[in-house]
Amino acid sequence: MRESKKSLSFLDRFLTVWILLAMIIGILIGYIFPNFSNVLNKLSIGTTSIPIAIGLILMMYPPLAKVKYEEIGKSKTSKKPFKIAILYNWFIGPLVMFLLAIIFLHNYPHLMIGVILVGLARCIAMVLVWNDLADGDRDFVALLVAFNAIWQVITYSIFAYVFIKILPPIFGISTKAINLNISIKDIATSVLIYLGIPFVAGVLSRLLLVKAKGNTWYEKNFIPKISPITLIALLFTIIVMFSLQGKYIVTLPLQVLMVAIPLTLYFIIMFLLGFFTSYKFKYGYSESTTVGLNAASNDFELAIAVAVAIFGLSSNEAFASVIGPLIEVPVMLMLVNVALYFRKRLNWNANKESNTEI
Repeated sequence: MRESKKSLSFLDRFLTVWILLAMIIGILIGYIFPNFSNVLNKLSIGTTSIPIAIGLILMMYPPLAKVKYEEIGKSKTSKKPFKIAILYNWFIGPLVMFLLAIIFLHNYPHLMIGVILVGLARCIAMVLVWNDLADGDRDFVALLVAFNAIWQVITYSIFAYVFIKILPPIFGISTKAINLNISIKDIATSVLIYLGIPFVAGVLSRLLLVKAKGNTWYEKNFIPKISPITLIALLFTIIVMFSLQGKYIVTLPLQVLMVAIPLTLYFIIMFLLGFFTSYKFKYGYSESTTVGLNAASNDFELAIAVAVAIFGLSSNEAFASVIGPLIEVPVMLMLVNVALYFRKRLNWNANKESNTEI
């Protein structure tokens, strides 16, 4: 753990603490100012809360501005476990989260769907931090993050529709208590607003500013200045959400625990599967670590945005999605140290000598 604390920023290191404080502040606001929700509702267009929409879009912008889109196609993917990463990231990961959600939360379908939405959103930000801490392959993770960002814009709405609308009844899970009168178009609209707008802004920022000011200025000056926006916008969203969750105060610890169990298992299972699959196929430590961490990490900002847009700010789906970062940070820090432990324990030199490309 000591190695992690050396390079993790102060804000990132205590992210769990900030989220807990934001939850407490939100709950207190809800009790002290009971008309706060009415004020918020007046600042809406249809079902969209303008302050929340601005907050969610701002939350997504910095991670998408950090992605090195120009690196796509430049990396030597033939020497990387690219297929393994994609398999776990986009197919096995969502399926594992879906199974864990229906196993642990089948009697709580609102929470179940919130957890499923977290599993569908693949990480485009924090995995860069975890990867650096664990000495993973930086070029490879940059390629995967860029791919995830583009892939999500194109496919997230389809995956969400299949996993929350079609699959639960097939597995015998009743969702009659939930208003699932939604279409791919509804989800796609949310994705385009909350991911498409910051995605275009992020791409244009990188292309235009790197061209005008240079890559060094962009990475050393611009990115550090916009990075705190994500945390500020996330905490703002959580405060507002929990200000509307007063009725859950009594049951909050139980619901947090119910959501935390499948999320924790998911992070651990996906990391170990990705890490050891890559190891078995004779890839090196850095590549295997990148595969494992990428498979386990999620884009909780996107999951929160979609849950809020589709089910509402005070919904249990949104509540479940916001538990994601609360659990992810401490568990992923633990997994970083697990990776560093296996770097010393496994025979990586043998892998380098007999690498099997896949």
